Amino acid sequence: MASLSSKKSRNEKSPKKRGEKRNNEALTLDEVRKLGNELLSSRAHLNNLPVLLSLLSPSPRSLDAALEAMISLQSFFLPLLPEMKSTGDDEDPETVFKTWLKERFKEFTGLLVEVAVSSETDEALTEVVLDALMDFVKLGKNGSFQYEMYHNLIKSVVHSASPIDDVLNLLQSKFFKYADVRYFTYTSMEKIAKFIDTKATEPGMPSSDNEEQLKVKNEAAIRNAYSVLSGVPPLDLSPEANFEMWSEHGISSKEDKASTKPSTSVITKKLKLRFTKAWLSFLKLPLPLDVYKEVLATLHQNVIPCMSNPVILCDFLTRSYDIGGVISVMALSGLFILMTQHGLEYPKFYEKLFTLLTPSVFLAKHRAVFFQLLDSCLKSSYLPAYLAAAFAKKLSRLALSVPPSGALMIIALTHNLLRRHPSINFLVHWEEENKTADGSGEGNEANDDGKETAYKPVNHKKRSGIDPFNNEEKDPAKSNAMRSSLWEIDSLRHHHSPAVSRFVASLENDLTVKAKTTEMKVSDFSSGSYATVFNDEIRRRIKQVPLAFYRTTPTSLFSESDFPGWTFWSQPDENKMENVVEMKSIAEEIDQTNVKRQRVEA
Repeated sequence: MASLSSKKSRNEKSPKKRGEKRNNEALTLDEVRKLGNELLSSRAHLNNLPVLLSLLSPSPRSLDAALEAMISLQSFFLPLLPEMKSTGDDEDPETVFKTWLKERFKEFTGLLVEVAVSSETDEALTEVVLDALMDFVKLGKNGSFQYEMYHNLIKSVVHSASPIDDVLNLLQSKFFKYADVRYFTYTSMEKIAKFIDTKATEPGMPSSDNEEQLKVKNEAAIRNAYSVLSGVPPLDLSPEANFEMWSEHGISSKEDKASTKPSTSVITKKLKLRFTKAWLSFLKLPLPLDVYKEVLATLHQNVIPCMSNPVILCDFLTRSYDIGGVISVMALSGLFILMTQHGLEYPKFYEKLFTLLTPSVFLAKHRAVFFQLLDSCLKSSYLPAYLAAAFAKKLSRLALSVPPSGALMIIALTHNLLRRHPSINFLVHWEEENKTADGSGEGNEANDDGKETAYKPVNHKKRSGIDPFNNEEKDPAKSNAMRSSLWEIDSLRHHHSPAVSRFVASLENDLTVKAKTTEMKVSDFSSGSYATVFNDEIRRRIKQVPLAFYRTTPTSLFSESDFPGWTFWSQPDENKMENVVEMKSIAEEIDQTNVKRQRVEA
């Protein structure tokens, strides 16, 4: 009976509470200010605390009343933070009061996080709420960074179902500049990323629906996590870096508090370690395609230089490089840095790079960076001749199917290849037969693996008009590039674009004499398009304008040079001309007879 009476009493009180809540929302600004002043003046008005808490919501009825309530609550809790440690007997009134006060403070900070992250919150209220929350983070533990509170904020931002642009912009502009805020941001992101891709399901929900909803939530959380990580400014790695701290003790541990302030090198080392762990945890997630591409596009600039050991990214980059297509093109930048600056060995690097040379790469968004890296990868003088020849031949074959800007790029890359590797200059001028003075064939010897050992290819029976190069072969060593020639480049002399036909003439120079030639800057051509080619052409000053008539009257439709082995009569035959004149006179007589007949009949 006692339990029933207690339930009845609670049920009777609930309507009164709902009525009180409605009355609280209808309070005027002066009434809210009066409640705040009473709460700050004496403990006798502690009942005002729940009333002021009820006024905080993402979309309050009165913005001014919510701001006034929040400022009063902040002024009330800040001086009491050191006194909230519940020590002593549980029956002690002071201990009970501190416990109650801690629960109200926890409720208050939870409301601050909810209001700050919500998209329904006014921009002015968001800024004030975030400032108050970061003040509690700063002063929560006697000058130490209140990590638990800050972690709840970052976790709510990452898992928010609404846009996070407003709160993220405030964090970037006001708080991410502090070293300890960055440090604990990376710490939170490492923990959050580990639990984003969880397979846990909520009870009472169908498994199929639950999995689909979980997938959508995880994808949104991954996008928000990337926004937070990329929003933190890059680390200043210079020795003169000055790290400003938000809290009093910064990122110092308990052992460091009694000692002197940690040096710049120590702070940098700690930040790089947390930065590395946060990014590694994030890169293990199933990234959406657009996020994946954006990560690869900025990884070599914003992530690799700030990591404690960049080589640990080799698994992620090699896995991305093996995917193919645009993903491989974008992963090339980071992989190239690891190979050239951090000693990464990747044996099949050039084979993968060879397969990336497709017509679609000339239309890719990041083609400028790709072609500059391609030129850098082929710069080494230790590159085997067969490998340099394979890339030169692959590029020249692509010249037949790419836009004019791509043809200009190919000519520049081929020019650099021929200049750096004189052993493949025979591809420019290929003789059908290599014979000695006595008529016997002379060729170079080959190794057991079939690769050429000298500058010229192995002697073989070559049929005129047949190219032995296999454009579909993925292994450059088996493409037969050394047995071919750059006839595709020669065909560019007759390209429809004047810029291409003029530029290909640069390959006529003797590129083996490096003192007389210079390498071409690939960056000058890597961003070309139809628009750039057209603009360059219309800016040229033309001395001779193309005319719509022949300077000399042609005597035949085709010239003999166009069709070797064919002959065309160029001078008119006298007998044939007499027959033509006779036929014309007969036709004229017939026409005159018909005209006279028509007149007579009329």
